[in-house]
Amino acid sequence: MTNLAKKALKQKHCHKRVSWLGALAASMIMLPGIMVSSPVLAQKTEANTLSYGELLQKTEQGQVRKVEIDDTEQIAKVYLVSQKPEEKPIAVKLLDQNSELINKLKQQNVEFGQVSSADSKVAMGILLNLLWILPLVAFMLLLLRRSANASNQAMNFGKSRARFQMEAKTGVKFDDVAGIEEAKEELQEVVTFLKQPEKFTAVGAKIPKGVLLVGSPGTGKTLLAKAISGEAGVPFFSISGSEFVEMFVGVGASRVRDLFKKAKDNAPCLIFIDEIDAVGRQRGVGIGGGNDEREQTLNQLLTEMDGFEGNTGIIIIAATNRPDVLDSALLRPGRFDRQVIVDVPDRKGRLSILQVHAQNKTIDPSVSLEVVARRTPGFTGADLANLLNEAAILTARRRKEAITQLEIEDAIDRLTIGMTLNPLMDTKKKRLIAYHEVGHALLATLLPHSDPLNKVTIIPRSGGIGGFSQQIYNEDMVDSGLYTRAWIKDQITMTLGGKAAEVEVFGESEATGGASSDLKAVTNLARKMVTMYGMSDLGLVALEENNDAYLGRDWMNNKSEYSEEMAIKIDYKVREIALSSYLEARQIIKENRYTVDRLVELLIEQETVEGEQFRKIVSEYTQLPEQQLAVFS
Repeated sequence: MTNLAKKALKQKHCHKRVSWLGALAASMIMLPGIMVSSPVLAQKTEANTLSYGELLQKTEQGQVRKVEIDDTEQIAKVYLVSQKPEEKPIAVKLLDQNSELINKLKQQNVEFGQVSSADSKVAMGILLNLLWILPLVAFMLLLLRRSANASNQAMNFGKSRARFQMEAKTGVKFDDVAGIEEAKEELQEVVTFLKQPEKFTAVGAKIPKGVLLVGSPGTGKTLLAKAISGEAGVPFFSISGSEFVEMFVGVGASRVRDLFKKAKDNAPCLIFIDEIDAVGRQRGVGIGGGNDEREQTLNQLLTEMDGFEGNTGIIIIAATNRPDVLDSALLRPGRFDRQVIVDVPDRKGRLSILQVHAQNKTIDPSVSLEVVARRTPGFTGADLANLLNEAAILTARRRKEAITQLEIEDAIDRLTIGMTLNPLMDTKKKRLIAYHEVGHALLATLLPHSDPLNKVTIIPRSGGIGGFSQQIYNEDMVDSGLYTRAWIKDQITMTLGGKAAEVEVFGESEATGGASSDLKAVTNLARKMVTMYGMSDLGLVALEENNDAYLGRDWMNNKSEYSEEMAIKIDYKVREIALSSYLEARQIIKENRYTVDRLVELLIEQETVEGEQFRKIVSEYTQLPEQQLAVFS
């Protein structure tokens, strides 16, 4: 087939398609007329017809039972005596004048009457018109509704978005909050004042206007606010600090005014502002100065809390984990009179938190929550809740009926180190990792001031971790943050044990970069010894400080705290501490080389060696210090 023929065939198909579409459109246009006239046509085609003369003849013969005359259509619907009740009438075309027919019907006593199809036509026309009009009306109503909603949103743009509860039903009471007893005791006074204010006013005491909850993420600040709401039983407003600030100037201040207006109408009441640092940061601080909208919102908040017009019976509870960035005017007495520190729980607090979260979980009776609490120093309440949840997930995945100690231990490792990957094959890489980790574990066991070893493993973890050596840290030291010079020095030496083992066994040329994180930790600890803790011969001076201020403060104030000569001395001392610890680590590895080889073979075979088994093997080949023996016994 030629291209010309193909083109002609294609045009023919197109013409057919166009003609078909045109016919469809024409039929849709003619639809109303067809629907109006269809009943009559159906009757004419389906029923038998009679002539006018035949109708007169049958009437005289008494064969007609009933006649319906439609003057509009000039048609008579005839029901014969011989017809069955369910049969349709016979349509007869009438004349302009039908007096003869009417006379004969009267003479024969035939039932007849006049009907009109005009009403049905009008009704059908109205119905068809409504079928086209109703969608148009619905569309117009939808547009009007959207425009009305937009106008309402514009009018309510400055309204407060605080969630309001007349009777706070948070489902949380003080009994549900564990591990932060000191904070609960201070906040209990707020609840008591709301319930029994006369107990305080009798001695002249005034209720604090604001309470600021300060603590690390996950320590339970929002949970405490829910508990206050549940205990107090007074109207409760809750809002986040970020909901005040918008891109339009003046909206945040308007929302603050509206929030306090609602609170005054429902006093006494509580207002909880979560993450208040989003709106309460210091004014005029940071790169490029402050944000005008945020500063206006903060100024309005300061005025509402303690301005010319007081707010009696309104207690504001705010939460933040960045108290260092808050404006000083916000923290003064009269606004936030009281700061409640919600700290990381100690061992007793961790045990209480674990007991609360273990109530709705199936835990094997052999599991000791006391042991879990000892193994998790530094964990917050949210961390502990997540720990038990991860242990429950592992239990379900392993198709066990109850959570055992193994699942909890694996969950701790997963949260602190990473997810377990497939074990390595018996290759040179696996052997090198084994020597590296045994170097850490051996020094943790032999050094007198080091924390005892929990386990050592060469099973890789997510994040590029080939293995790890885990210690049981001194709980009192971790919780208090009071580290001794001997502990820091042994910690540096232990951290360099992996690098020392690689160099002693494989040589300098075969040492890997796997100790990069170890070197970073060593540098950090050694620098703190010199510049912050005064643990060097540079003297008892603080040359640096741990400044956690938000972005911009250090850039705007980039002045050095010491001279260039002192900086050189600091670098020299840091290198001296790291080098001396490294040489000590290499000396210990060299003196216990046989023990190292024995432990590496065991670790390659088992892939994980527990601390008790590790110490037993070390004690067989070397004499442990008396202090370590006392700890292990």
